[in-house]
Amino acid sequence: MGLFPFLTRGSGNVVHAKVTTMDADLDRIVIEASWTGRHLFDAVCRIIGLREVWFFGLQFNNKKGLPCWLQMDREIRKQDVPRGEDGCMQFLFLVKFYPEDVEEELIQDLTRHLFFLQIKQAILSMDLYCSPEASVLLASFAVQAINGDCTEDIGPLDLDKLLPKSVIEQYDMSADMWRERIKRWWINNHGQTREDAEMEYLRVAQDLEMYGILYYPICNKKETDLHLGISAQGLGIYKGSNRITPRPFFSWSEIKNISFKNKKFHMKTVDKSTISFRAQERTINPSILDLCIGTHNLYLRRRQPDTLEVQQMKALAKEERARRQQELSRLAREREQRLQVENERNQLKAEVEKIAEQLAQAKETARKTEETAELLAEKARASEQETLLLTKRVSEAEAECHRLQMNHVKSEEALMRMERKAREAELYAQRISMSLADVNSKPHYASHALITESSMWPLSNISLQSTLSHHQLMISGGSQEGSDRLGYADRSSVHTPQHPAIQLSSTPFYRAVQPNIAQVNAVLCGAQMLSYALSGFNNLVQMMHAPPPPDPSVNQRIEFHNIRGELEKSRYFFPLAPSIFALTLVIESCFRHDFSEKARLFKERLNEFRNEIDAMKREDRQTEHDVIHAHNVQNGFDKFATLRMVGWGCKVTFF
Repeated sequence: MGLFPFLTRGSGNVVHAKVTTMDADLDRIVIEASWTGRHLFDAVCRIIGLREVWFFGLQFNNKKGLPCWLQMDREIRKQDVPRGEDGCMQFLFLVKFYPEDVEEELIQDLTRHLFFLQIKQAILSMDLYCSPEASVLLASFAVQAINGDCTEDIGPLDLDKLLPKSVIEQYDMSADMWRERIKRWWINNHGQTREDAEMEYLRVAQDLEMYGILYYPICNKKETDLHLGISAQGLGIYKGSNRITPRPFFSWSEIKNISFKNKKFHMKTVDKSTISFRAQERTINPSILDLCIGTHNLYLRRRQPDTLEVQQMKALAKEERARRQQELSRLAREREQRLQVENERNQLKAEVEKIAEQLAQAKETARKTEETAELLAEKARASEQETLLLTKRVSEAEAECHRLQMNHVKSEEALMRMERKAREAELYAQRISMSLADVNSKPHYASHALITESSMWPLSNISLQSTLSHHQLMISGGSQEGSDRLGYADRSSVHTPQHPAIQLSSTPFYRAVQPNIAQVNAVLCGAQMLSYALSGFNNLVQMMHAPPPPDPSVNQRIEFHNIRGELEKSRYFFPLAPSIFALTLVIESCFRHDFSEKARLFKERLNEFRNEIDAMKREDRQTEHDVIHAHNVQNGFDKFATLRMVGWGCKVTFF
């Protein structure tokens, strides 16, 4: 038959119900004819796995379209439940009774999640008034619960699912400006889990003026249109459209009895005063009475010790939270270790990249060094070739100098011979002159002397010509100066009878061809400078062939040290309290102090945000609730101000 037999399809006469929760739809639940509202409610709770059933109820719209609560003790077929076009009854599984403190009373995660979804939907549909600054704060918690931590890859936020339309239209702000402010608050929620974010959402929402109040239209004796507000703190009467400030308000400790008689409600207080009113629609009278009874019962139940079932649920929830906290701690440690490993990896990667860059630089330096060495070697080879060429030129110059020196020596020797022969010729000429003088003085010797002289002259002339021709052969190819020096025949002449053109000089008739000593010295100096140049080039070649200085990066050593974190463990020893109850009080005081500090910080942040957006507020878009809320904030009134003015402690002995 299955786990839930009431979900099976029966005969054609069987009635089916469709129940819609905040996060799921339950279609075609079989309803038997004898089923009461309790049977259907228990079936829905078993399907969704809900154990905190005392907060919820089944709501439907009657034939007049008014919302009513399904009575648990009456049969379903006897209640005014219409059927849809498909023949199914439509129900909504909603929160019916609200707790005074969500953090203390909500135990299961499912219960908290259903509360979160319903409160969020009520704020977006503007059934629950929420100030603009509180709307942005609640939107940040909602985004944290839905999407987790804020990251860059999150797309644009859907404002229609985060902020009520009245808040968006109330200010001259673009959608991007609203998204930017929501993200600014969202970043502050980093690290919160979905459960923590939903609980923070409910903590802020329970301080709203209209939170946890169900309104019903009523009339007093004067037929004045009023609204009755039923909440976990008591009953409030609201005039006109003002649903924020009750006039008056009665806490459950002031109410002695509530009864329904003759289509009217009668409420008696502890001061023996009676307040009567009636509902504008008779069909909602059972819902009002059932809601008042159930809310008052929960008010009394909170002030009594927890039942065994509640204690068991709280113990299981505590174990689950401890297990979840351990899991979160483990995940946090693993995340921290992973971040540490990633940081080490990034550091090592950066070091490897740095070493690779240094290696590339070293390779580039080595390549440039090789290129420089090759260039220097090429220059050395060119220098060697130039040195060889210069050495060859020096050798040629030295050979030329040696040849010139030899020619100079030969020329000096020839000059000496010429001078000697010239002196001999002069002596011979003097002899001839003397002989001629003797002939002139002694005529009878003239013919003999002339004959003798004439017989001797040709030989002398031949000897002189041979001497001159030999000297001309020694200096063949000489300059005009040499020819000038050899032109002794034009200086003086000796006229003889047979040789009238012979000229004799009274000075030495021959000047030897002297070489240019300055040119020879210049050649010698050039040879010496070439020798010096050769020695300089040899030194340059030796320097170029010398090995380059060692590269300091070759022997560089880089050591890597593993980063080891040391985990210091500390133990805290708390003295045991005299009893479990005392320890519980200490822990609760710590939690309350922490919660009060967080609440103070939230209020400061909300005040700052309120002051920030007040400059962009549209006065013409202000609703009556906005004006009332601003007046209450200015005067320091909140939803608990009335409760603080009255005495506490329930005096109802019998309801």
